[in-house]
Amino acid sequence: MSVGSAPSPLAQQARRRYAEHLLSGLPGLASAVATTALALLDKPTVPAVALMRRDLCKALGTSGSAWGQAMADGMRRLASQGGVGTRMQDLPGAGDAALSLVDDDTIEREILTSRLALAIMDRASWEFSDLRARISSLERRSELDTNDMLRAHVMARVVLDGWRASGLNQEGWRELQAVLHDEFAHLVEEAYHETNRWLISQKVLPEIDLRPLIRRSRGGVSGGGLATGSGDGQASGSYSESARGSLGHGQRVGDETRLMTRAGPLRREHAGEVLGRLNNLVGRHSPGFGDTAHMQPASPALVSAIQAAQVGVQQRLVVATQRGDAQVMSTPALLAELQQRKQALKQAAATPIERATIEIVAMMFQAILTEDRIPASIRVWFARLQMPVLRVAVSEPDFFATIDHPARRLIDRMGACVMGFDTSTEAAGEALAKEIKRVVQVVEAYPDTGRRVFQTVLIEFEKFLEHYFKNENEATRKGVSLAQQIEQRETLAIQYTIELRRMLNEVPVQEDVRQFLFQVWADVMATTAVRYGAQAEQTKAMKRAATDVIWSAGAKVTREERAEVIRRLPPLLKTLRDGMASAGMSPEKQDEHIQTLNNSLAAAFTAKTAVIPSDRLEDLTLRLESLEELLPDAADVKIDESMVLDLSGHESSELEVVAEGGSMPTPAMLAWARELQVGSWYMLDYRSRNEPVQLAWQGMKKQLSLFVTPQGRCVLFQQQRLAAFLQAGLLLPAQEESLTVRATRTALAKLDADPSRLLN
Repeated sequence: MSVGSAPSPLAQQARRRYAEHLLSGLPGLASAVATTALALLDKPTVPAVALMRRDLCKALGTSGSAWGQAMADGMRRLASQGGVGTRMQDLPGAGDAALSLVDDDTIEREILTSRLALAIMDRASWEFSDLRARISSLERRSELDTNDMLRAHVMARVVLDGWRASGLNQEGWRELQAVLHDEFAHLVEEAYHETNRWLISQKVLPEIDLRPLIRRSRGGVSGGGLATGSGDGQASGSYSESARGSLGHGQRVGDETRLMTRAGPLRREHAGEVLGRLNNLVGRHSPGFGDTAHMQPASPALVSAIQAAQVGVQQRLVVATQRGDAQVMSTPALLAELQQRKQALKQAAATPIERATIEIVAMMFQAILTEDRIPASIRVWFARLQMPVLRVAVSEPDFFATIDHPARRLIDRMGACVMGFDTSTEAAGEALAKEIKRVVQVVEAYPDTGRRVFQTVLIEFEKFLEHYFKNENEATRKGVSLAQQIEQRETLAIQYTIELRRMLNEVPVQEDVRQFLFQVWADVMATTAVRYGAQAEQTKAMKRAATDVIWSAGAKVTREERAEVIRRLPPLLKTLRDGMASAGMSPEKQDEHIQTLNNSLAAAFTAKTAVIPSDRLEDLTLRLESLEELLPDAADVKIDESMVLDLSGHESSELEVVAEGGSMPTPAMLAWARELQVGSWYMLDYRSRNEPVQLAWQGMKKQLSLFVTPQGRCVLFQQQRLAAFLQAGLLLPAQEESLTVRATRTALAKLDADPSRLLN
């Protein structure tokens, strides 16, 4: 319980009832998960996945009860602790000091935990809001503790920790993620509901006034959402455009900005919900629709009809392109062409499921082709994808069951890259248009390979994007080059610092000298190495200067040693100043560092420092000369938040480095920042400008991300700062959801209004 909250026996009893309801539902939940795992064994897949599924079923058989017991123990432990769980910073790998590494296992665990919590809150947010209001009133506080057991992310951590503790692996979790999310969302929603019902029976806020929970900006503008708390990484209410616009440059972004965006992984759960509703609706009219466990090949007549339709569409559009007939390639003409083909396909269909699939795919592509932000020249190629996608959807029901189907992902990736903000002035680049054309033609050329051809061209498209933004896009090419140089320099500086610390670990060097070498000279050596090369004479000179500084700071007990220091000092100081200047350091900062070194040399002259043995100095010299051979792997280096201030020194007229702004990000926001994809468009609110930007480049482990405006202005983010901007709503996706999810939602709305379209 947080400081200042009043203890309440009724509130604690409510938490116990919440825990008891969860505990009562765990056996049924575990059974549903095991049943789903068994069903997956009948689903055709590649041998490696089939083996993994068999191992998963075996593991659930031997460890399923241990998982249930671990979850139960965790929930009982929370209840015994007064309902407050472990803080994020108390977890292993969290909150480590500068330059420390957070292992991939910890990152993956937090991502999986956040996704489960977001799935739960997507379903149960209103019940949670009511329960939170009642508990807060009982305990006379404005908000629940961040780690209160009633919060979804606390329970999600107990679930995942129990999974891991029982010997089940993360690969198995990802395979069963859909059912895990669905079952736990239902269970927690019921637990919230039953706890609310009991509190109402105890006369606790029978009618809830939500106004006290609405947070407001400094200017008095409503934030537009309910304050669900940062711990869950999502907001119950809708996003208010006026609230986000009120947070301009120069204003401090407060806690209320946490509520202005929904977490990235939550969008994926929304997509899953849309697909689930589609399958439920269609399944009522065509039983067996979306049955991924029993795939059936398309009927021969329909296969022939799809092939004929594909050839017909190709020929018509090729002729129109050659003639330059814009009228034939217009959106109404494309839709009329595809509508005509749809009727012929339905006549060839052998089953209600095939007819339903034809209708849904047609409605999806109708929505895609009426998306105004897709340039007309690109829309033609999306139209030609309808028949290949239909072929896959008929034979692979998981096209409607998962958002990760490669055909969906390919359409979404291409759509995200070409959907600009002003189609009258912005169009896809020529190289990008050619690649989309090539991708579609490859898919058309291999009609019998199903999802494999979509997966292959998706990988090729990702590689193209990396090459395109780096080499072919005039607006991004220079910015990407600058960002890569910054990443190389910062990574090398960290590597040099790590190795220098090792070298000087047992060498008696003054602390001021150590800090100069670690904080200043490592960056100077890195800058020189990037500019001239690791083996260039200029770089070697900087390494020799490091040795000279170390030698000069050692105790000088003889007249000859002191004379040698005086003789070598002027050229050394010149080298130090030249090096610091090359790294962009101001003359004033140079003077400060030189003065500190002078004080250290004065101490050496009076023999107040330790003597550095000559053999140790020789060893240091040799190791510095071969420093590159000793460096840690660049892939293991983390450019953490402490480096952001240093990165700001790279700012120039050609590159802006974002070093401030945003809100403290939640784990969900950090996970979302790592999931952003190159080529996607966003709206950035920064330095009194609100403008479209495209993600053009991401560095190693996505620690740095470069965004570019249509005019070529480049903006560089470090991962933590990027998450902070997402958290504050200062960086918003151009699309609230992907192209195929929006198209599916549109189709679902039409089917809700007229389900007979499925069979007619």
